[in-house]
Amino acid sequence: MTNLDFSQAEKRALAILQRDLPDSATPFRDVAERVGLSEDEVLALVRRLKEDGVIRRFGATLRHQKAGYGHNAMVAWKVPEERAEEVGKTLAARPEISHCYRRRTAEDWPYTHYTMLHGRNPGECRDLAARLAAELGLPDYDILESERELKKTSMVYFAPDDMEDANDPI
Repeated sequence: MTNLDFSQAEKRALAILQRDLPDSATPFRDVAERVGLSEDEVLALVRRLKEDGVIRRFGATLRHQKAGYGHNAMVAWKVPEERAEEVGKTLAARPEISHCYRRRTAEDWPYTHYTMLHGRNPGECRDLAARLAAELGLPDYDILESERELKKTSMVYFAPDDMEDANDPI
């Protein structure tokens, strides 16, 4: 297990990293300079937390509306067990898909793979799902469309009173 005692500089770095990264070619260097660490120290901190299982992933979140995609759809796929790995990797590699997960089935819900598709309208998402089904030979799928967005925020772990400026843009 990792040592969860962080220096003030590490706490400040994590407070910044849990928000949107700086829009820069060197976001980790920008964070490092802001908190008084080196870029290597910031990257090592994130790697350590990931390797120790404290965080599962460090990745981008697509704000599809801001990118011009006004519609999204979750597609649930019924994938034979012997193709689970292959299909998962193929779906995850597609640029039109922002999320790809494998889950257990339920007695009345046979779907194992879930993908989030983004399109400019509902028809684009339906057409893409149909194309993917044909390409992959997966006729059993269900499209789950959002009715409304309830929450689009991330967890905040570091926001001590002495770090107000960690929320300011870099």
